Amino acid sequence: MSANLKYTESHEWIRREVDGTCSVGITQHAMELLGDMVFVEPPAVGRTLKAREECAVVESVKAAADVYAPVAGVVVAVNPELENSPEAINTDPYAAWIFKIRPNHPTDIDGLMDAAAYQAVVDSEDH
Repeated sequence: MSANLKYTESHEWIRREVDGTCSVGITQHAMELLGDMVFVEPPAVGRTLKAREECAVVESVKAAADVYAPVAGVVVAVNPELENSPEAINTDPYAAWIFKIRPNHPTDIDGLMDAAAYQAVVDSEDH
C-alpha cells in the first residue's frame, strides 16, 4: 500500500495524476484473493460513471470480480497493456492501473480511505 493512494471498501485504489486525471486499479489484497488474472474488461473510454458503480470486470483462474468506480467522473483512458497481459496485475497491482477517470469533483477522493484505514478493513476481513 502507498501513502499517495486512496482506497475503497470494495478493494479499488485511486491515484491522482499530474494532469488532473486519476488512475484506478485493484488492490494487492483483491489480487491475492482472486489469484492469477486471465482477463480484464475495462470500461469504455468516454463512459460517465457514478461513484461506486460497477464499471469493469477482472477475471482470474478462480473467479470474476466487478471493479467499482471510486468516484464519479468520465473514463478518459484504459490500460492497453492489460488486454494482452492481464497478469501484469499479479506482478504489481499498484502499477497496473485498469482505467483513468477525470473526476467530476476531485475533492471526492479526499473522502476515501487512506492506507491505514484500508488496512484495518483488510485485517477485519481476515479474521
